[in-house]
Amino acid sequence: MTKRIKIIGIGAGDPNYLTVQAIDALNEVDVFFLMDKGPSKDKLISIRREICRRFIRPDRAHRFVDAASPERERDAADYAASIDDLNARKQAVFERLIGDELRDGECGGFLTWGDPALYDSTIRIVGDIADSGRHEIDWEVIPGVTSLQALAAKHRTTLNTVGRAVEITTGRRLKGFSEDADTIAVMLDAEHAYRRLQGEDVEIFWGAYVGTEDEILVSGRLSEVADEIERVRTEARARHGWIMDSYLLRKRSPEA
Repeated sequence: MTKRIKIIGIGAGDPNYLTVQAIDALNEVDVFFLMDKGPSKDKLISIRREICRRFIRPDRAHRFVDAASPERERDAADYAASIDDLNARKQAVFERLIGDELRDGECGGFLTWGDPALYDSTIRIVGDIADSGRHEIDWEVIPGVTSLQALAAKHRTTLNTVGRAVEITTGRRLKGFSEDADTIAVMLDAEHAYRRLQGEDVEIFWGAYVGTEDEILVSGRLSEVADEIERVRTEARARHGWIMDSYLLRKRSPEA
């Protein structure tokens, strides 16, 4: 019998971000695969377990299987090669879980932070496993609320301005505004890359742990709040052992 896999986007931290479709999907899963990223990120596992406790019907039997999540080599000279290596090792773990922990006819679930389609490798990895033909798999992706959507909502702003585009990128690739975009959404920035635009007339809308009890929000003219963001970000990372943040950069209008 075919094994089923559901990749479920669980939103950016608040259990209330779950969609009705995601809740229905949770109640079809027999085995939840939880990728353990170490003691400092235990809260990420706890939130996933709490979501299941809250939304899965009491009469719906399910079980959890934990596995250590491989880590990327942080100081690798070739970033792209390090990501390829990381995903290859993740694929080996996923394939072992699907092969050993999921019985024929059962449904397995991967609970992904935010939306599975935005800066997450789970879709590609499960797709490669299914395409390999080593397992008979039927798989589905359930979208979720992204951290960028949650960030914009918390700051009561929009991702784009009227008639203009928005660019989504990483801190590593942040260079400046393109001709068509006056808003840049930045994820995965460990080096305070926003300072590259500090000399321009730019607003920033920054948030960390958005949607959780640890949420931090800072906004304002970049030149005035850059130091504050760096300070609170550094303090939060030291306090929690990890940080998950994102921000919007927006050109200020001439009349602002």
